[in-house]
Amino acid sequence: MNKLITTTLFLVLITLNSCTVKYSFTGASIPPEAKTVSIYNFPNLAPLVNPLLSSELTETLKDRFMAETNLIIMTKQQGDLHFEGQITGYNTSPVAIQAGSDQAQKNRLTITVKVKFKNTFEPKNDYESSFTRYADYESSQSLEAVQGTLVATIVEELVDDIFNRAVINW
Repeated sequence: MNKLITTTLFLVLITLNSCTVKYSFTGASIPPEAKTVSIYNFPNLAPLVNPLLSSELTETLKDRFMAETNLIIMTKQQGDLHFEGQITGYNTSPVAIQAGSDQAQKNRLTITVKVKFKNTFEPKNDYESSFTRYADYESSQSLEAVQGTLVATIVEELVDDIFNRAVINW
């Protein structure tokens, strides 16, 4: 019985090792040849500039790849997977008007990022796309008071979208 279990386990491991696509527990599908990823700084070219947004977005994307893949982050040269882009939108606007008044009950912070992704081994997965996410806040609060929390939430959602589009292939 032990011999049967050992043989079965051995065959399963050989089968998994011979797959042509590298998988992770997060569902990421990365070519087995890919060993590196480069993520260039995302400059903030939005008309309204949050001075911390560029580094927060860039570092959060790098953190995602370090946490959920085995890829090495390249800083001096282009990696097997490569990201570059820019922040193209950062604005706030009213979204809910109070009844009997012309004042907003809620405001919305919206961030848009343009991303160019290149996959050296699977060019069919390359993309150039814009991603937009937003979060609402009460108009009784100033943007400065809620900006840190809102930006962190929106950046996480944007990184989810960028990561998923690149390596989950949605």
